[in-house]
Amino acid sequence: MRYVVLAVFALIIFSLASGLYYVFHDRSDSKRAVKALAVRVGLSVGLFVFLMAAYYFGLVPGRL
Repeated sequence: MRYVVLAVFALIIFSLASGLYYVFHDRSDSKRAVKALAVRVGLSVGLFVFLMAAYYFGLVPGRL
């Protein structure tokens, strides 16, 4: 469980970095930055929903 969350978090950071790279290095008509940031938002929402579902089903303990 912990490794899944860390892997998704690493993908979120990678998508954020690639979006930043595309913003600074692509032409103005390129949509790669928008796609990279949309992927980041999707991964973030998916991770949030996954963590809430895992807590609801008891896969994540209530304390730290």
